[in-house]
Amino acid sequence: MSAPPPPAPAAPGTLRYLALGDSYTIGEGLAPAERWPVVLAAALREDGLGVADPEIIATTGWTVAELDAGIDAADPRGPFTLVTLLIGVNDQYRGGTVEAYRPAFRAMLTRAVGFAGGDARRVVVLAIPDWGVTPFAEGRDRAAIGETLDAFNAAARDEAAAAGARWVDVAPVSRQFGATETAPDGLHPSGALYARWARLALPEARAALHE
Repeated sequence: MSAPPPPAPAAPGTLRYLALGDSYTIGEGLAPAERWPVVLAAALREDGLGVADPEIIATTGWTVAELDAGIDAADPRGPFTLVTLLIGVNDQYRGGTVEAYRPAFRAMLTRAVGFAGGDARRVVVLAIPDWGVTPFAEGRDRAAIGETLDAFNAAARDEAAAAGARWVDVAPVSRQFGATETAPDGLHPSGALYARWARLALPEARAALHE
C-alpha cells in the first residue's frame, strides 16, 4: 500500500502569527521589514509555509504588566497558528526582581498559549538579550547586568518548559555581536542581529507549524 500524499502547503497568508513583546519585537529604530518577527515570517514563507505577516503587539519600554494591558487594548482575536513571546528586559531595567518576574511571565505565557488555541507547542519564547554588552551600557556594571538577565532568562526558560512551549536562546549570539550590531541608538539590535535571531528561531517556528 502506498503512503498517503503529503498535505498540500497552506495558501499564502492563511497561517496567522501573533508576536508579543517590547522594543525588541517592534524593532526600535529600524524599518518594519527589519523586525525579527517580519524576517521570521518571510523565512517561513520561503520554506513553503503560508504564514501571514505577524500581528505585532509590542511597544518600546513595556514590562510584562504593560504588555498585558496592551493586549487588552489591542484585543487580538485568536486562534493563531504561531505565537512568539519575548518580554522582560524592562522589568529588569527598572530594577524588578526575578521573584516578581516569574509569576508575571507565567501568567503572560498562559495568555500566549490561549492565543495559540491552547496548544503550547505553537508558542515560541525567545530569551532576553544582554543589553549590557551594548555601547549604551558604557559606564554601567556590565557583568551585573548580564548576571541578572541570566537569572530572568532561567526563569522564563523554566516556565516555557513547564508549559510545553518552545524556547530559543538568543542571548549568546546577542553577546557575541551586540557590541557592534546595534541600531543607531547603540542599544537595540541592528537588522543584521535581528536576522540572526530569526535564523535561530526558524527551526522552532517551523516545528510549531508542523505540529
